[in-house]
Formats: sequence, structure tokens, C-alpha cells
Amino acid sequence: MEELERIERAARKLSELGKPKVAVVLGSGLSGVFPLERERKLSFPDIPGFPAPTVAGHAGEVAVGEVGGREVLVQRGRIHLYEGHPMADVVLPVRAYARLGVKALVLTNASGGIAHGLEAGDLVLLSDHINLLGDNPLRGPNLEPLGPRFPDMTEVYDRGLRKLAHRVAGELGIRLKEGVYLATLGPSYETPAEIRAFRALGADLVGMSTVPEAIAARHAGMKVLAISCVTNLAAGVSPAPLSHDEVIETSRRRAGDLGCLLSALVPRL
Repeated sequence: MEELERIERAARKLSELGKPKVAVVLGSGLSGVFPLERERKLSFPDIPGFPAPTVAGHAGEVAVGEVGGREVLVQRGRIHLYEGHPMADVVLPVRAYARLGVKALVLTNASGGIAHGLEAGDLVLLSDHINLLGDNPLRGPNLEPLGPRFPDMTEVYDRGLRKLAHRVAGELGIRLKEGVYLATLGPSYETPAEIRAFRALGADLVGMSTVPEAIAARHAGMKVLAISCVTNLAAGVSPAPLSHDEVIETSRRRAGDLGCLLSALVPRL
């Protein structure tokens, strides 16, 4: 079918860079946190089907190189649903990585903190998510070569990978929390009333990404780990107005710890 061929074309182009088993997606303001040795890279427009990102803090390139002797793919920047792209475009990179042979996917993002006790700059492992995007990447004809029609989502974020991440963080002296991430469409930030509702639903964090990629990755049989950088307290939690500049600045401030964590963790996945 047409969509599967589009994914295959992207995977064939990416195979020119290598055939890694681990991929890392770097979110807002995080493109520079995870350098590779002997990297080869392609910009999004050079990869069939990859739309160029339009949001500040998203570089828009895919690189393959080595970390700790392990070949790794790194996606610097991502596509968001709020940019106006179809959902199929948002998850095309992850699906192409699956066809390339990637078995473990690490997703990173910037988020607003909802739960009491979270602070700007905290690094939080996602233990689960709530999808309020109003869409699902699996809607429409199922791509059978990728995965089943009704994939199980009991454990989207792999328990074993989360345990390993906690262990590595402990070895490095990096504090790592866990929480439930709620995805909204955006691009407007949430209202205080919405944040109160999200807290009542069980959300600890709120953001505008990650969930489509995680669903598509699990559909394709990949293990998923997600790390969120809390860049601000959500609306109503703090009296300060929200801004994308603050998101980028806080991401860059915690880049060192996140980079150290990824560099130690990824070779062990």
C-alpha cells in the first residue's frame, strides 16, 4: 500500500547512514545534548517523506554514529501535530526506524509540571500516558507488516528499560523521577482549569508530543523509554506566564545531565 511504500523509501535512504538497533529522538531545545562519534547525517528534507520542522529548538536532522562503541541513530528535532502535518507524517520517522531494524526507542521532550513536588529542571521518566490529542496514529487501514490491528498498550514505556535508567541515573548521581504524561494538541498552552482537570485525570506532566511516536513504536514492536525535562510549571501551578523561550532555556540548562544520562544509558540498551 502507498503509506507502507513511503515508509520503506525513508528506511532505504536512512540505511545509507547505517543500521542501528537503538534510536533516540531529541525534543525541544535538546538537539545538542547527545553528540556522536564518527557521525553521518541527513537533514529531514533529504529523507523521503520527512517534513521539515518549523519550531524553534528543533534542528531537523537524523544522524547515525557511535556512543560507547554502540551504533546509534539520533533524530534531532521532531514533527508535531500542531504544525499542521497529518498524523502519518508525525510518526513516519519512527515507523521508518522500525523498518530499518531499530528495536529500542528513546524519546525525549519538554513538558509542563502538573504534579505537586515537580520543579522546573526535573528529569522525569514516563511511566504511562494519557492521549488527549484527539487522534491516534493507528487510525485508518492497519499496516500489517508493521504490527497488529489492536496492539496492547498496557505497558507502553518498558518497565525493564525504566529500571535500567534509574540504575544508571543513580550511578551518575542524577535525580530521576517518574510520572504520567498527558498529550494535548496545542500549540496554545493549557488553561489553569484544564490543568486542574488533567491533575484529576492522573496526569503529572503535560506536553504536545511523544504520545504518537510511542504508540507507533509499540505497534511496530519496539521497546520504548521516554524522558521528559520539566521546563516550567503548568498554568495555574505557578503565577508566571508561559513562554516557548522559557522551555528552550530550561532544556539547555539541564542539557548536561540529560546528555550524561543518555551517553551512559544508551550503550546498555
